[in-house]
Amino acid sequence: MLDQNGLLIIPDPYDPCLTERVSGTDQNGRPVEMSVTVERPLALFLNSREIVTLMTIGDYPECLAVGYLLNQNMLRPDDVVTGVDYDEEADVVVVRTKRETDFEEKLSKQTRTSGCALGTVFGDIMETFDDKVLDVDAKVHTSWLYTLTRLINTTPSLYLEAGAIHGCVLCEGDRTLIYMEDVGRHNAVDKIAGYMYLNEIPAAGKMFYTTGRLTSEMVIKTVQMNIPVLISRSGFTAWGVELARQANLTLIGRARGRRFVALAGQDRINYDADPDIVEDEPTKHRRKAASGRV
Repeated sequence: MLDQNGLLIIPDPYDPCLTERVSGTDQNGRPVEMSVTVERPLALFLNSREIVTLMTIGDYPECLAVGYLLNQNMLRPDDVVTGVDYDEEADVVVVRTKRETDFEEKLSKQTRTSGCALGTVFGDIMETFDDKVLDVDAKVHTSWLYTLTRLINTTPSLYLEAGAIHGCVLCEGDRTLIYMEDVGRHNAVDKIAGYMYLNEIPAAGKMFYTTGRLTSEMVIKTVQMNIPVLISRSGFTAWGVELARQANLTLIGRARGRRFVALAGQDRINYDADPDIVEDEPTKHRRKAASGRV
């Protein structure tokens, strides 16, 4: 169901399962009570094989499981998923496919990523990277960027309620479509990938926004999803930029208020808005971004 801003999926910062109230003291020794983000384990099985245990806030477990497998190349886009079963009491989700799967070799080679909550990739996640061809005719208008950053920053979210979380948003033009949050940005992007797969939402014409850093992992996942534009309010890593240039992914970072920097795929950008007439982000938000809190 669409919300008033056109979102298919919107964060629910008041879901009692996603936060807990915790008591403590402030800098003056006075008692305080605040909301903190929960995290819980989710064991993921592909057919009869246990793949990984993910630390997650616990919403949209089916989407997270399917998206994770897609972005790890363990689930192919043409695979037939015969079932996705979630056991809330056991914290287990099982994805079943028509094709028999065996990932012993992939599971034997693990790489810890720079993602929050100890992201991990298995096997050779780059094995299909060079084969991806992103839409060269896709465009991103600077007027869209300014509208999107304002919409996303003002949407009620778990980050604004409790913090300690990242958000990812699927966008089309100047509209936000799917907004997912989790303790790690890799989980948030996997949830969106899974939702798109399960609901047959095409990547054509889409852009991806993340509150986190533009690392190699985020670039790889975006390319895996065939989305040609990746945007963040945060900064870049050198390998992330290198991979984006290799894949011809438009990579836009430090997108706050009227400011942004593009380090790859600049040919897709249409500078149709005068930044001097765009309202800048409040100083307090720029300080948060600079301190790494977003």
